[in-house]
Amino acid sequence: MGERCVLGVDIGTSSSKGVLVAEDGTILASAVREHRVERPHPGWVEMSGATWWAEFCSIATELIGGAASGTRIQAVGVSGMGPCVLLADDEGMPIRPAILYGVDSRAGEQVDRLEAEFGVDEIVRVGGSGLSSQAAGPKIAWIADHEPDAYARARRLFMPASWLAHRLTDEYVLDRHSASQCTPLFDIEAGGWHEPWWNAVAPGIEAPPLAWPGDVAGTVTASAALATGLVEGTPVIVGTIDAWSEAVSVGAVGPGDLMLMYGTTMFLVATVPEILRTPSMWTTTGAFRGTHSLAGGMATSGAITSWLRDLTNADYPELLAEADASGPGARGLVMLPYFAGERTPLLDPDARGVIAGLTLSHSRGDLYRAALEATAFGVRHNVETMRGAGARIDRIIAVGGGTQGSLWTQIVSDVTGLEQQLARTSVGASYGAAFLAASAIAGDRAPDIADWNPITHTVRPDPSTAHAYERGYRIYRELYPATADVAHRLARIQLEVAA
Repeated sequence: MGERCVLGVDIGTSSSKGVLVAEDGTILASAVREHRVERPHPGWVEMSGATWWAEFCSIATELIGGAASGTRIQAVGVSGMGPCVLLADDEGMPIRPAILYGVDSRAGEQVDRLEAEFGVDEIVRVGGSGLSSQAAGPKIAWIADHEPDAYARARRLFMPASWLAHRLTDEYVLDRHSASQCTPLFDIEAGGWHEPWWNAVAPGIEAPPLAWPGDVAGTVTASAALATGLVEGTPVIVGTIDAWSEAVSVGAVGPGDLMLMYGTTMFLVATVPEILRTPSMWTTTGAFRGTHSLAGGMATSGAITSWLRDLTNADYPELLAEADASGPGARGLVMLPYFAGERTPLLDPDARGVIAGLTLSHSRGDLYRAALEATAFGVRHNVETMRGAGARIDRIIAVGGGTQGSLWTQIVSDVTGLEQQLARTSVGASYGAAFLAASAIAGDRAPDIADWNPITHTVRPDPSTAHAYERGYRIYRELYPATADVAHRLARIQLEVAA
């Protein structure tokens, strides 16, 4: 006998994930499709919208095909990395691959031009955040500047979640949170598009109508049903950016909550009751009506651990065991984790990784420990910046694949001095998308995420590590300004070599 359930699918940086979830929050089945981003030039990170749709169809087909007889999917939830820029023509066909979020740093010239045109302070006043590699507006301007023939065909703007919703329903809609990351095109106070700047930055493109992430975008069309195995007429929510869907998945959506996402990159979302502006973080609309966020993101975290694994030809259990034996402070190593530039709070796409203190006596375990500690130092830097802007942070709720082992989360708690709560399910954004889908069709019987995914474990700081990590953090903070000039010169050399 089948049962009523919802489908949640998330398009991530390194993979797409889907879950089939019962009405009580139980995960019935899951599926993953791994992929790689394209890096056609230094600083460019792209992905084809066709890949997003193909992987959604593949995941849906697998989960539906493997479900028990009589299982009925009541609604579909979607989410994805962002903010991304996927421009499409008037028939909804992409004009070029999507330019991804802050890991793509090509639009520096456009950032400078828009700041000169609109004014730095005015951009922050209107949009809440300054311009950086994270902002979608300069990426649109880059396409107009460098690919004018392609841009001339552009009529619509999509992100992964809105693209999936469009392919499933034929509707053109973007959630308000994603829109708030389209700086400088969105008015954070008014909660809608800032038309003068939209017309200046994105001429010829129809501004998408706005809705909330959990609103229903439309229903599955006949052609989408044929491609996916879903039933025609199934509701599909608007969806949102993956980090905010991750926050939903663990209930980190109230004032004082900080969601910390352990993944290829590290992402932080603090929910705040009012709009807080600070030039080195991202001020956004929240996932739910009446909420706001102060967010940050590191350009690398799990990406460095993957790099070290591949470089040393070791597996993760080996590296974690050796890192654990290395001990706090990595036997005198300090790393800057800026292997792909850095997002918040540095906003420096030309920052580069540094490993300081190396001797012939250091091992790969010391290097791996230094990488884990570097990401923890980065988290602390972001948390301190958020608090400096007025954010109240009462608790951290951790989510993502990096929470599976205890060492990384313990190091983060030790470095920050903060407890981290871990929920029963750490699947992340696809699970949050499923919850939003279930909520959208529940009416008065809306589920509670605390019932779906209760907190089951708390990581507490170990006081015995405090001295080592205070010393290491001070060195970490001194290391960037001490090496930034050299790093920037090397970044220019790397561009020359790649060219």
